[in-house]
Amino acid sequence: MAKFDQPNVHAPNPNLKVWLNGRLVPVGEAAINVFDHGVLYGDGVFEGLRSYGGRVFRLKQHLQRLEDSARAIRLVMPMPKEEMTEAIYRTMEANGIRDGYIRLVVTRGVGTLGLSPNRAGCPSVFIIASQIDLYPRELYEKGMAIVSTSIVRNHPNALSARIKSCNYLNNILAKIEAQDAGVHEAIMYNHCGYVAECTGDNIFLVRNGVVQTPPITAGILEGITRDAVIELVRQRSLPIREMDLTRHDLYVADECFLTGSAAEVIPVTSIDGRPIGNAQPGPVTLQLIADFRELVNREE
Repeated sequence: MAKFDQPNVHAPNPNLKVWLNGRLVPVGEAAINVFDHGVLYGDGVFEGLRSYGGRVFRLKQHLQRLEDSARAIRLVMPMPKEEMTEAIYRTMEANGIRDGYIRLVVTRGVGTLGLSPNRAGCPSVFIIASQIDLYPRELYEKGMAIVSTSIVRNHPNALSARIKSCNYLNNILAKIEAQDAGVHEAIMYNHCGYVAECTGDNIFLVRNGVVQTPPITAGILEGITRDAVIELVRQRSLPIREMDLTRHDLYVADECFLTGSAAEVIPVTSIDGRPIGNAQPGPVTLQLIADFRELVNREE
């Protein structure tokens, strides 16, 4: 029996305060109207952010990506970035969050039934500042196993992966396959058969000293942590290539690791039951984990 057969349900902290459309309200009162198009159709965008020592890591980049996602679906942001920034920090302060996770969501807003965005009024905005433990802590030391999924990444001309939309069914279906296999993550391939990304993380390989990762054109989210790690790789003067990767490239890699705002940098030591390298976190991965942790503690 897979270890994920039984759901692991955690109720939110009853003392949590949620920023909802201009007000901080108790989590029990933070309700979204059933006629909100974000609920009815997944019509909205979001960002997941991390805070370290009371500072949100690369907040400007996150807010720019949120705005880009909104523009891509023709959703007019209801407030400027400066007000969004203030709202995020107010929510963190209200919940005593210094090292935590922030979820920022903008939906199309309340409207009537029907797909047309014209049926919705003012967009809804809510912010949650809490904690997240995406993966067990021991996996950061020992590495994790992942599998390939049969779920193909959305075709970019259907729904671009660069849009961080509230409709995550493509990723969720792949996540279910990962859980059915008894692991935490799954690799998604694009319509051409090349490696895209995992359900919630970007993927990197190391082969013969060269760091490799799929390009944006492979159908991936342009991850904020991904970009930070690429910067760290270049600061180390390590060769890096954004290139199309195949299943074969995964299997013959010396090292593999994943990146994401919630995951940070986590090593992968097995793919589809095959050991990667010597089935231990590799030296490049361990160095980048250390570099990333140092970066988030020093960067304003």
